[in-house]
Amino acid sequence: MYRSSSRTRLTSLGRWGVVAGLLALSAVALTGCGLKPATSYVPAVGPGSITPLEGAEGVDLTVTSKNFTEQLLLGKIAVLAGTAAGFDVTDLSNLPGSQPTRELILSGQADMLWEYTGTAWLTYLGQDESIADQDKMWQAVYDIDIQNGITWGAPAPMNNTYALAVRSEAVAELGGITTMSELAALPVEDRTFCVESEFNSRPDGMNPMLAHYGLERGAADGVPNGNIGIYDTGAIYSATDDGACNFGEVFTTDGRLDALDLTVLIDDLAFFPAYNVAPVFFTESIEATPGLEEIFARISPKLTDEVLRGMNRQVDVDGKEPADVAYAWMIDEGFITDPTD
Repeated sequence: MYRSSSRTRLTSLGRWGVVAGLLALSAVALTGCGLKPATSYVPAVGPGSITPLEGAEGVDLTVTSKNFTEQLLLGKIAVLAGTAAGFDVTDLSNLPGSQPTRELILSGQADMLWEYTGTAWLTYLGQDESIADQDKMWQAVYDIDIQNGITWGAPAPMNNTYALAVRSEAVAELGGITTMSELAALPVEDRTFCVESEFNSRPDGMNPMLAHYGLERGAADGVPNGNIGIYDTGAIYSATDDGACNFGEVFTTDGRLDALDLTVLIDDLAFFPAYNVAPVFFTESIEATPGLEEIFARISPKLTDEVLRGMNRQVDVDGKEPADVAYAWMIDEGFITDPTD
């Protein structure tokens, strides 16, 4: 919120050269899934259950996001919500990479974004210990970041973490498998995996995951190395669907899960860290405009894995614009209205 009384923003003018460069880059950057470049376009907004907030008129609200599909959708949801609440919204979504968005919030050059608890915990805050419990992860991140001038709002149910998925038609063939702990009961020849190179080698990836579930990589009675295929990230979904392996490493809110009818195994022994998304604010912004945090607290509970998979699918598979998908969802939920109706 660019107020003349904000010393942080006025003394950060030197940083705007960096921001301008990032924005120029984001104008031509493609999303992680190979989509068309995103723009600042959003349709006209009318109030719904989100109505003009007292004190918002004439106040700037700057929203940022990263440059992959899910973040573009969440960024547009934030832009639409802020507009319906009466703010003058500046859309700085589609920045290339996590660190630029983090820097904008830390420096007060952006007021909010949707961020993942696991990303903050492991990447920004440099913690080594993974936390699978979603509530504990959120609280741990909140407790540290509040000291950095950043406030984490209410988390959404959606948890965009790693998972293993199997093509649905093979579930019965594999004994009706539904959980990762059941992998150990399968014949060795059925324990086949498609993973990306990073997950294959990372310290919280393939090897410790197998060990966590009682399987030894390379062992004849565990998971022989020949049972593991290395693929580009985007190719894992189709390879799993085609039967190149029984189990593919996926992300739980990816729209291709539904498009290809892949079933996600339950991480019943809680290996993967929580990656719940939550609205994250520059603390001075919510202190200056009471009620801002509450707007997003009403949106968060509606953002489930199923909802995001559906929206991601509309963009990645059906080719729709993120702003249009976000707009339709916000109208369906009653948060906003179409002023032309």
